[in-house]
Amino acid sequence: MTDPSQDHVGLTDTFASRRYFRKFEGIMRHMLDVAGVMEAEQKLNRDEVAILTRYAAKLTHTFRALSLKYLLVGRNTGRFFGSLTMDDRDSGFPVAAEIMTMANDAQQAATHLENMASETTLKNEMVQTILGDREVPTKLQFALSQRLYYEELAKGDLFWVQNDPQADWTGNKSEQRRTFRLHWATYDSQVNLPVIYLMELEDTGSVALPKDERRWPEVQAHLSAQALGGLKLVTIARGFDQDFDDLHPKRLRRFHLGPMYSHAFTRQAGPLREVLAEAKAPVGQDWALVWTEEELLSDRVIEEKSGWFSTVEREVFALDPFGVQGPDLGATRTERSIILPQRPFQVLEEKNLPGFGSVRKFVVSPQGRVLQY
Repeated sequence: MTDPSQDHVGLTDTFASRRYFRKFEGIMRHMLDVAGVMEAEQKLNRDEVAILTRYAAKLTHTFRALSLKYLLVGRNTGRFFGSLTMDDRDSGFPVAAEIMTMANDAQQAATHLENMASETTLKNEMVQTILGDREVPTKLQFALSQRLYYEELAKGDLFWVQNDPQADWTGNKSEQRRTFRLHWATYDSQVNLPVIYLMELEDTGSVALPKDERRWPEVQAHLSAQALGGLKLVTIARGFDQDFDDLHPKRLRRFHLGPMYSHAFTRQAGPLREVLAEAKAPVGQDWALVWTEEELLSDRVIEEKSGWFSTVEREVFALDPFGVQGPDLGATRTERSIILPQRPFQVLEEKNLPGFGSVRKFVVSPQGRVLQY
């Protein structure tokens, strides 16, 4: 078993920590532009873009909260507080333990805020320390950073290790057959990456799924328990199809966001590391974010006996027979994409690396525009 301590590193330098969070803030902003490009290409519809944008916003809020928590890292704050721990070898993202700790802090945010001095009081005390004592008010700055951290947590709308399934009605095929789009997300603790799921299904139950007090909690618990990156999509879909006779999954997608490569912060092996090293891009442009979309489609429906006198519908899923791993891939198709600034992209194109020909490339121009190549 791999020792996690060999993959994780603490960002103990103040300026490095702040650059790291600025980098992710910019990447999440560019991902919204990517979603817009994919909508224009009809790779995603407007509702799907809205869902993915919502999770991107949650990730942005999460990184903002963590940046406030560790704003004074490396400074003498009068107490040992630690530093952000990130996975520098595999994902480039903060480790899942950081998100778990933040979830615990969020539950107690109101109590912390009640016992803290107000922002105005802390700023007034800072001015007095600077003018009267002629000292840098590091401890007061730390206290303010922690207050802002808890205020951010109190706002909510953050990306947690487990983000429970939600259902959106998408229409009726008939009086007894409704269609829904379910979406949920996890922060995979095995690889320290956010993963987003979308499922389109048909509901033939007597009560609409989100209003069904029996089925809906069971569906949420089932999907959350199966949201493991190591499970194939076909395994998740078949298990769901077998456990719920009146719910029929027609399409299941999974988006793995990451890993993030950075010449300054990560040490992953592989060609992208070489590209970033050779590009020698300025601060803020020495990164690349890879993401993978898996899709599983229902090919046809068969009927199976259920009990003595009834039958139920079962889905037969289409698996890609021409994939690299054949049917064992567990999906109908898999598509990999990458977003990176212009200078690293130029190096990538010049090197003409094998395996990147089928990767969709989104390039951020110096003006901040996202273009697809």
